[in-house]
Amino acid sequence: MIPRETDTVFAVASGVGRAAIAVMRISGPASGELLDALCGGRPEPRRASLRRLRDRAGEVLDQAMVLWLPGPGSYSGEDSAELHLHAGRAVVTGVADALVQLGARPAEPGEFTRRAFLNGRMDLVEAEAIGDLVAAETAEQRRQALRQLDGALGDLYRGWAVRLRLMLAEQEALIDFPDEDLPPDTEAAMLAELAALQRAIERHLDDGRRGERLREGLVFAVIGPPNVGKSTLVNALAGREVAIVSALPGTTRDALETRVELGGVPVTLVDTAGLRESGDLIEAEGVRRALARAASADLVVSVYDVSQGIDDPLNWGCTREVVVFNKADLGGCAPEGVLAVSAATGAGLDRLLASLTAEARALTDVAGPPPLTRARHRAALSEAAKRLAGARQAAWPELRAEDLRLAVRALGRVTGEVGVEDILDTIFAQFCIGK
Repeated sequence: MIPRETDTVFAVASGVGRAAIAVMRISGPASGELLDALCGGRPEPRRASLRRLRDRAGEVLDQAMVLWLPGPGSYSGEDSAELHLHAGRAVVTGVADALVQLGARPAEPGEFTRRAFLNGRMDLVEAEAIGDLVAAETAEQRRQALRQLDGALGDLYRGWAVRLRLMLAEQEALIDFPDEDLPPDTEAAMLAELAALQRAIERHLDDGRRGERLREGLVFAVIGPPNVGKSTLVNALAGREVAIVSALPGTTRDALETRVELGGVPVTLVDTAGLRESGDLIEAEGVRRALARAASADLVVSVYDVSQGIDDPLNWGCTREVVVFNKADLGGCAPEGVLAVSAATGAGLDRLLASLTAEARALTDVAGPPPLTRARHRAALSEAAKRLAGARQAAWPELRAEDLRLAVRALGRVTGEVGVEDILDTIFAQFCIGK
């Protein structure tokens, strides 16, 4: 369904499940008339007022706190209202039915934020930050989303767009007025500015995907030979029984995942099948999957038995690795500089956790300029950098101007200034209803 911005919509914006209060949001041109019908008049703007809500037949539905939020100074930029209801199912259903009878309709996922974007209350980067803030699991994810919501990322991209538009104007002047007495170094200065802007965008792209990793979470694959205590170690790191532990080699056949937080960074620990040659088709498939997870992981935790050492270290295809010698409680000595732990007794786990936390922070370090947070941004900025490179190499002024126009358009797609109609549905469909 394509949302119609002329409709008045409503949704419960608070969480599901048993609660004391349910917040019903209303937005659209008829919001004031709906309040008039529900509670006999509109409260003073932006002041909570205790009112009785009634349906068309005059039956009392609830005694609620009511807020009237006239546009454009509301979240969506439209006339809006909030009803702070008692959260009983019968109350919420009764008020929703009354709103439908009065001509409102239930909101689509993300429709309130979509309207805020369309009404100029925020750009597309800030709108996406709202979704990230709602979904944030850790403090670092929250900080990143708030930084993006504050406009740091959008301001950076808009600044680049302003520079590009100025260069495009200069290029158009060189095309339209070739016989005018323009400064002789105009073209050279413009090419230097083009090179500087291209370098700035490429530096921004070359960030190790730290912002995206923090937003989506990291994957640490726990890899090693059979019966070295990988499952026991995963259970110890997670603080709960995730995997079955057995002295029988080959117990873990598939990759088992559990989510943990390391230094404010969400990390998925993956317990994998022990690596060995096997004639068992199921175990062999588990080994294949273990190697595949290691190759795609952000970090590999390679686990070995301290009494057996490392016979044949493998290249997992991952650029970051932490080597751990387990079963330190049974004797044996780890090589110098290698962590020795006992997943069974907990010895050395604090040092392993500190090491993994440092790795998680290094992979998601967002100090300095605001990082990229989405693949959509990366694709548009890569396109802009490509067009700038083309503009610098263009043989004809008209071709350079066209590349500059395409670069401006690519930057505009990030903030939502141009050409975003085809991606709005995809972006806002990921939001929860009521946001």
